[in-house]
Amino acid sequence: MLPSTFVILPGIGPGTERRLWQEGLLTWNDFQSQARVPGISAHRKQWYDQELAQAQAAFDSGLLDYFTTRLPSRDHWRFFDLCEPRTLYLDIETTGTSPHDGEVTVVGLHRRGETVCLVRGETLTTERLQAELDACTLLVTFFGTSFDVPYLRAKFPTLRFSMPHFDLCFAARRLGLRGGLKQIERELGIERDSALQGLDGWDAVRLWMQWRAGDADARALLLAYNEADTANLAPLAKHVFEDILVRFGPASVGASMPLQREKQVGHI
Repeated sequence: MLPSTFVILPGIGPGTERRLWQEGLLTWNDFQSQARVPGISAHRKQWYDQELAQAQAAFDSGLLDYFTTRLPSRDHWRFFDLCEPRTLYLDIETTGTSPHDGEVTVVGLHRRGETVCLVRGETLTTERLQAELDACTLLVTFFGTSFDVPYLRAKFPTLRFSMPHFDLCFAARRLGLRGGLKQIERELGIERDSALQGLDGWDAVRLWMQWRAGDADARALLLAYNEADTANLAPLAKHVFEDILVRFGPASVGASMPLQREKQVGHI
Protein backbone atom coordinates (compact mmCIF):
# COMPACT_ATOMS: atom_id res chain seq x y z
CA MET A 1 0.00 0.00 0.00
CA LEU A 2 2.84 2.43 0.71
CA PRO A 3 3.90 2.78 -2.97
CA SER A 4 0.32 3.88 -3.68
CA THR A 5 0.38 6.54 -0.96
CA PHE A 6 0.41 10.15 -2.12
CA VAL A 7 -0.63 11.90 1.10
CA ILE A 8 3.06 11.91 2.05
CA LEU A 9 3.44 14.75 -0.46
CA PRO A 10 3.04 18.32 0.87
CA GLY A 11 -0.32 19.71 -0.16
CA ILE A 12 -1.82 16.33 -1.10
CA GLY A 13 -4.77 15.29 1.06
CA PRO A 14 -7.11 12.29 0.90
CA GLY A 15 -9.35 13.92 -1.71
CA THR A 16 -6.51 14.69 -4.12
CA GLU A 17 -4.97 11.27 -3.52
CA ARG A 18 -8.25 9.62 -4.44
CA ARG A 19 -8.50 11.77 -7.59
CA LEU A 20 -5.02 10.63 -8.64
CA TRP A 21 -6.09 7.00 -8.19
CA GLN A 22 -9.23 7.62 -10.22
CA GLU A 23 -7.07 9.01 -13.01
CA GLY A 24 -5.12 5.76 -13.08
CA LEU A 25 -2.11 6.96 -11.10
CA LEU A 26 -2.13 4.08 -8.65
CA THR A 27 1.57 4.08 -7.73
CA TRP A 28 4.48 6.46 -7.45
CA ASN A 29 5.86 5.08 -10.72
CA ASP A 30 2.57 5.84 -12.46
CA PHE A 31 2.78 9.44 -11.27
CA GLN A 32 6.41 9.92 -12.23
CA SER A 33 5.93 8.40 -15.67
CA GLN A 34 3.44 11.11 -16.66
CA ALA A 35 4.75 14.30 -18.21
CA ARG A 36 1.71 16.21 -16.91
CA VAL A 37 -0.89 15.59 -14.24
CA PRO A 38 -4.14 17.57 -14.45
CA GLY A 39 -4.51 20.07 -11.63
CA ILE A 40 -0.80 20.05 -10.77
CA SER A 41 1.50 22.70 -12.20
CA ALA A 42 4.67 21.73 -14.05
CA HIS A 43 6.81 23.20 -11.29
CA ARG A 44 4.95 21.32 -8.56
CA LYS A 45 4.97 18.14 -10.64
CA GLN A 46 8.76 18.33 -10.85
CA TRP A 47 8.98 18.87 -7.10
CA TYR A 48 6.66 15.94 -6.41
CA ASP A 49 8.71 13.71 -8.72
CA GLN A 50 11.79 14.48 -6.64
CA GLU A 51 9.91 13.82 -3.40
CA LEU A 52 8.64 10.48 -4.71
CA ALA A 53 12.13 9.50 -5.82
CA GLN A 54 13.28 10.05 -2.23
CA ALA A 55 10.29 8.06 -0.96
CA GLN A 56 11.13 5.19 -3.32
CA ALA A 57 14.74 5.18 -2.14
CA ALA A 58 13.59 5.08 1.49
CA PHE A 59 11.12 2.31 0.69
CA ASP A 60 13.75 0.24 -1.11
CA SER A 61 16.11 0.68 1.85
CA GLY A 62 13.46 -0.26 4.41
CA LEU A 63 13.63 3.15 6.09
CA LEU A 64 10.11 3.27 7.51
CA ASP A 65 10.92 6.27 9.71
CA TYR A 66 10.76 8.35 6.54
CA PHE A 67 7.07 7.52 6.19
CA THR A 68 6.17 7.41 9.89
CA THR A 69 6.93 11.11 10.21
CA ARG A 70 4.99 11.97 7.03
CA LEU A 71 1.82 9.97 7.69
CA PRO A 72 -0.74 10.84 10.38
CA SER A 73 -1.43 8.02 12.84
CA ARG A 74 -4.83 7.29 11.27
CA ASP A 75 -2.97 6.23 8.11
CA HIS A 76 -0.53 3.84 9.76
CA TRP A 77 -2.72 0.94 8.57
CA ARG A 78 -0.91 1.45 5.26
CA PHE A 79 2.20 -0.23 6.72
CA PHE A 80 0.45 -3.51 7.51
CA ASP A 81 0.99 -5.55 4.33
CA LEU A 82 4.64 -4.51 4.15
CA CYS A 83 5.40 -5.09 7.85
CA GLU A 84 3.24 -8.13 8.62
CA PRO A 85 6.18 -10.59 9.04
CA ARG A 86 7.68 -8.37 11.76
CA THR A 87 4.48 -6.97 13.25
CA LEU A 88 4.19 -7.00 17.04
CA TYR A 89 0.73 -7.28 18.60
CA LEU A 90 0.62 -5.87 22.13
CA ASP A 91 -1.91 -5.79 24.96
CA ILE A 92 -1.43 -4.93 28.64
CA GLU A 93 -3.21 -5.70 31.89
CA THR A 94 -3.11 -3.22 34.76
CA THR A 95 -4.41 -2.70 38.28
CA GLY A 96 -6.05 0.62 37.43
CA THR A 97 -7.28 2.76 34.57
CA SER A 98 -4.58 5.39 35.16
CA PRO A 99 -0.82 4.93 35.61
CA HIS A 100 -1.08 7.39 38.52
CA ASP A 101 -2.98 4.85 40.62
CA GLY A 102 -2.18 1.55 38.93
CA GLU A 103 0.60 -0.76 37.78
CA VAL A 104 1.23 -2.81 34.67
CA THR A 105 0.80 -6.45 35.67
CA VAL A 106 1.08 -8.35 32.36
CA VAL A 107 2.20 -7.41 28.86
CA GLY A 108 1.14 -9.75 26.08
CA LEU A 109 3.30 -9.85 22.95
CA HIS A 110 2.31 -11.79 19.83
CA ARG A 111 4.49 -12.25 16.77
CA ARG A 112 4.42 -14.86 13.97
CA GLY A 113 1.84 -17.01 15.69
CA GLU A 114 3.63 -17.10 19.05
CA THR A 115 2.52 -15.27 22.21
CA VAL A 116 4.53 -14.50 25.31
CA CYS A 117 3.21 -12.89 28.49
CA LEU A 118 5.67 -10.77 30.46
CA VAL A 119 4.70 -10.72 34.15
CA ARG A 120 5.39 -7.98 36.69
CA GLY A 121 8.10 -9.03 39.13
CA GLU A 122 9.28 -11.82 36.83
CA THR A 123 9.99 -11.22 33.14
CA LEU A 124 8.52 -7.73 32.73
CA THR A 125 11.51 -5.37 32.51
CA THR A 126 12.38 -2.30 30.51
CA GLU A 127 15.19 -4.19 28.77
CA ARG A 128 12.95 -7.07 27.69
CA LEU A 129 10.21 -4.77 26.46
CA GLN A 130 12.66 -2.64 24.50
CA ALA A 131 14.20 -5.71 22.89
CA GLU A 132 10.76 -6.83 21.73
CA LEU A 133 9.88 -3.37 20.42
CA ASP A 134 13.21 -3.00 18.61
CA ALA A 135 12.62 -6.32 16.82
CA CYS A 136 9.36 -5.16 15.21
CA THR A 137 8.61 -2.83 12.31
CA LEU A 138 4.93 -2.23 13.14
CA LEU A 139 3.08 -2.13 16.45
CA VAL A 140 -0.58 -3.23 16.50
CA THR A 141 -2.88 -2.60 19.48
CA PHE A 142 -6.53 -2.03 20.28
CA PHE A 143 -6.91 1.46 21.80
CA GLY A 144 -3.19 1.38 22.45
CA THR A 145 -2.52 4.95 21.34
CA SER A 146 -4.74 6.15 24.19
CA PHE A 147 -4.12 3.49 26.83
CA ASP A 148 -1.42 0.83 26.41
CA VAL A 149 1.41 2.97 25.06
CA PRO A 150 0.87 5.99 27.39
CA TYR A 151 0.62 3.59 30.35
CA LEU A 152 3.86 1.85 29.39
CA ARG A 153 5.61 5.17 28.82
CA ALA A 154 4.57 6.32 32.31
CA LYS A 155 5.77 3.12 34.00
CA PHE A 156 8.85 2.54 31.83
CA PRO A 157 9.96 6.12 31.01
CA THR A 158 12.95 5.16 28.87
CA LEU A 159 10.99 2.96 26.45
CA ARG A 160 11.26 4.04 22.81
CA PHE A 161 8.32 3.64 20.44
CA SER A 162 9.79 4.66 17.09
CA MET A 163 7.82 2.28 14.87
CA PRO A 164 4.49 3.04 13.14
CA HIS A 165 1.45 2.13 15.23
CA PHE A 166 -1.73 0.57 13.77
CA ASP A 167 -4.47 1.14 16.36
CA LEU A 168 -7.32 -1.21 15.50
CA CYS A 169 -9.85 0.58 17.69
CA PHE A 170 -9.89 3.76 15.62
CA ALA A 171 -9.43 1.93 12.31
CA ALA A 172 -12.45 -0.26 13.16
CA ARG A 173 -14.54 2.83 13.85
CA ARG A 174 -13.87 4.04 10.32
CA LEU A 175 -15.47 0.79 9.18
CA GLY A 176 -18.51 1.22 11.41
CA LEU A 177 -17.34 -1.33 14.00
CA ARG A 178 -18.14 0.05 17.45
CA GLY A 179 -17.61 -1.16 20.99
CA GLY A 180 -14.70 -2.85 22.70
CA LEU A 181 -12.42 -5.62 21.54
CA LYS A 182 -14.66 -8.48 22.70
CA GLN A 183 -17.76 -7.03 21.07
CA ILE A 184 -15.98 -6.59 17.73
CA GLU A 185 -14.53 -10.10 18.00
CA ARG A 186 -18.03 -11.54 18.39
CA GLU A 187 -19.33 -9.47 15.47
CA LEU A 188 -16.56 -10.77 13.22
CA GLY A 189 -16.67 -14.37 14.44
CA ILE A 190 -13.26 -14.32 16.12
CA GLU A 191 -13.44 -16.92 18.86
CA ARG A 192 -11.79 -17.41 22.24
CA ASP A 193 -11.86 -20.28 24.73
CA SER A 194 -15.16 -20.77 26.57
CA ALA A 195 -13.37 -20.40 29.91
CA LEU A 196 -12.54 -16.82 28.95
CA GLN A 197 -16.03 -15.82 27.84
CA GLY A 198 -17.35 -12.85 29.81
CA LEU A 199 -14.01 -11.86 31.31
CA ASP A 200 -12.94 -8.23 31.00
CA GLY A 201 -10.29 -5.84 32.26
CA TRP A 202 -11.76 -5.66 35.74
CA ASP A 203 -11.62 -9.44 35.98
CA ALA A 204 -7.94 -9.16 35.09
CA VAL A 205 -7.46 -6.90 38.11
CA ARG A 206 -9.33 -9.37 40.31
CA LEU A 207 -7.34 -12.34 39.01
CA TRP A 208 -4.06 -10.53 39.63
CA MET A 209 -5.04 -9.79 43.22
CA GLN A 210 -6.15 -13.39 43.76
CA TRP A 211 -2.90 -14.71 42.36
CA ARG A 212 -0.87 -12.37 44.58
CA ALA A 213 -2.84 -13.82 47.48
CA GLY A 214 -1.69 -17.30 46.51
CA ASP A 215 -4.26 -18.56 43.99
CA ALA A 216 -2.25 -20.33 41.26
CA ASP A 217 -5.39 -20.99 39.20
CA ALA A 218 -6.05 -17.25 39.06
CA ARG A 219 -2.59 -16.72 37.55
CA ALA A 220 -3.21 -19.31 34.84
CA LEU A 221 -6.57 -17.77 33.96
CA LEU A 222 -5.13 -14.24 33.91
CA LEU A 223 -2.35 -15.24 31.53
CA ALA A 224 -4.79 -17.14 29.30
CA TYR A 225 -7.01 -14.05 29.20
CA ASN A 226 -4.11 -11.78 28.26
CA GLU A 227 -2.88 -14.24 25.65
CA ALA A 228 -6.31 -14.30 24.00
CA ASP A 229 -6.57 -10.49 24.05
CA THR A 230 -3.16 -10.28 22.38
CA ALA A 231 -3.31 -13.16 19.88
CA ASN A 232 -6.80 -12.20 18.68
CA LEU A 233 -5.43 -8.87 17.50
CA ALA A 234 -3.79 -10.72 14.59
CA PRO A 235 -6.96 -11.95 12.83
CA LEU A 236 -8.69 -8.68 13.70
CA ALA A 237 -5.85 -6.67 12.11
CA LYS A 238 -6.03 -8.77 8.95
CA HIS A 239 -9.79 -8.23 8.68
CA VAL A 240 -9.58 -4.49 9.37
CA PHE A 241 -6.69 -3.96 6.96
CA GLU A 242 -8.38 -5.84 4.11
CA ASP A 243 -11.67 -4.01 4.67
CA ILE A 244 -10.12 -0.56 5.02
CA LEU A 245 -8.00 -1.18 1.92
CA VAL A 246 -11.12 -2.02 -0.10
CA ARG A 247 -13.03 1.00 1.19
CA PHE A 248 -10.34 3.66 1.37
CA GLY A 249 -7.41 2.37 -0.70
CA PRO A 250 -6.75 2.38 -4.45
CA ALA A 251 -9.05 -0.60 -4.99
CA SER A 252 -12.00 1.54 -3.87
CA VAL A 253 -11.83 3.73 -6.96
CA GLY A 254 -13.07 0.91 -9.15
CA ALA A 255 -16.34 0.78 -7.24
CA SER A 256 -16.89 4.49 -7.73
CA MET A 257 -16.23 4.56 -11.48
CA PRO A 258 -19.64 3.25 -12.63
CA LEU A 259 -21.33 5.95 -10.56
CA GLN A 260 -19.09 8.63 -12.03
CA ARG A 261 -19.75 7.44 -15.57
CA GLU A 262 -23.47 7.40 -14.83
CA LYS A 263 -23.30 11.01 -13.66
CA GLN A 264 -21.34 11.99 -16.75
CA VAL A 265 -23.85 10.34 -19.06
CA GLY A 266 -26.72 12.04 -17.22
CA HIS A 267 -24.98 15.40 -17.56
CA ILE A 268 -24.51 14.91 -21.29
